[in-house]
Amino acid sequence: MTSQSDLLSDPTVFVPVERCTLCGSAGRELKFREGRFEVMTCADCGLVYVTPRLRPDVLPRVYDEGYWTSEGPKDRGYADYRSDAELYLKTFRRRISILERHRPGPGRLLDVGCAAGFFLEVALERGWDAVGLEPSADIAASARERVGADRVHVGVIEEAPFPARSFDAITMWDVLEHVPDPKAFMLRVGELLEDDGVLILETQNVASRFARRMGPRWQHYKHLEHLYHFDPTTITRLLGEVGFEVVENTPKLGGKYVTVGFIRERAERLSRAMRWLLLPLAPFDRCNFYVNLDDEMVIAARKRPAGG
Repeated sequence: MTSQSDLLSDPTVFVPVERCTLCGSAGRELKFREGRFEVMTCADCGLVYVTPRLRPDVLPRVYDEGYWTSEGPKDRGYADYRSDAELYLKTFRRRISILERHRPGPGRLLDVGCAAGFFLEVALERGWDAVGLEPSADIAASARERVGADRVHVGVIEEAPFPARSFDAITMWDVLEHVPDPKAFMLRVGELLEDDGVLILETQNVASRFARRMGPRWQHYKHLEHLYHFDPTTITRLLGEVGFEVVENTPKLGGKYVTVGFIRERAERLSRAMRWLLLPLAPFDRCNFYVNLDDEMVIAARKRPAGG
């Protein structure tokens, strides 16, 4: 397994980002610096992005088994993604409401970045003919066990074995911020979606009140993996430039079920003292509840009509 320290200690695997991916501008302002990383705000369009970043040929190493069972989840990946299956299922049973509001009645669905297949399981429960795409073979094996090998394709979207306009709905949960070239990625998503289909995506909102209050301590600043930090303006611009129109953007479904243990682990990012203050809660680490900090966006979008 690849450790975070292994990647950070090798300067040859990083490349600088000279221009904004969204608008092409070289103008930018430093938001903050952490270690070798600089978090920049584009001076022209406002996109927040990280430089330097891992070379495209190295980036897949982030998502090996060490990502899904991470020793340092506040900086990379998850403590034990698979063990939280019931929490993810409860979360996605809430979130699927936005899909069904904009696309009544089940149809053919692609979940991009399906991980262990938790959303696929929920979609199948609701009658959708759902398949998933996952670039990490390590976690895709778990998805195949959960929903069937024929429903999970391992690989990247540029090489996905689906013809154009294959799907009535495409979902992407916590995916877009990881993608080196969001425009190219979203153009391919548009090719795979039916003209009257719906796109549902979730990503973090760097302009949220909580993100601004936390500053560099915001939990979504994980520089090896989160290459971009969108806000309502920049995500709308990105989707517009690749042929989508946003029809809903809400923080209301951006929460998730989490354990007390998760809260204790993330609290350490705020202050080491929190580790000791919250230690008496350790016997309740597996208890869970719903938390929404209103710092994530859940977006429904449709393809614009040709010529529109």
